[in-house]
Amino acid sequence: MTRDEALNSVRANVKNRNLIKHMLATEAIMRALALRLGEDEEEWGLTGLLHDIDIELIGDSLADHGRLGADLCMELGASPEICHAIMCHNWTNDIPCVTLLDSALLCTDPLTGLITAAALVRPDRKLAGLTVESLMKRFGERRFAAGAGREQIAYCSAIGLDLEEFVGIGLEAMKGIADELGL
Repeated sequence: MTRDEALNSVRANVKNRNLIKHMLATEAIMRALALRLGEDEEEWGLTGLLHDIDIELIGDSLADHGRLGADLCMELGASPEICHAIMCHNWTNDIPCVTLLDSALLCTDPLTGLITAAALVRPDRKLAGLTVESLMKRFGERRFAAGAGREQIAYCSAIGLDLEEFVGIGLEAMKGIADELGL
């Protein structure tokens, strides 16, 4: 599967533009993590890009999220490793993280929400002036971007990164695609 094929599939299955931006942000961070950790950048990027491909198809059945996505991705030609990571990024599935890829997707998914929310409360609504220091302060504010699961983000320790380094990698990755994200 190529990135273009994956992106076309995302656009065919996901109509919400903000959700697509979230998936692009997740892809960017996953690629940056792969580079930092010496992993396969293409595989990790595709995992991030495809991880929520099923979200508009599951309706109210959150328990199906990830499982349906993995099935769709398998049909598209994704590797079993990508499909497993997609299944276990939804903690309600009770599928344990086994690989570094699994754990990376799990902690990256909510990080994009924290970073996006922090950018949107800035006067310029841009990532450019956002710093790791300000994100770390926001991380400590439990009511800020409450949907960005702090426990899940802190799971970055499972991939050998401390929280501040992980947040920094995520911020720089998203800054790299700020125009695509509208931030």
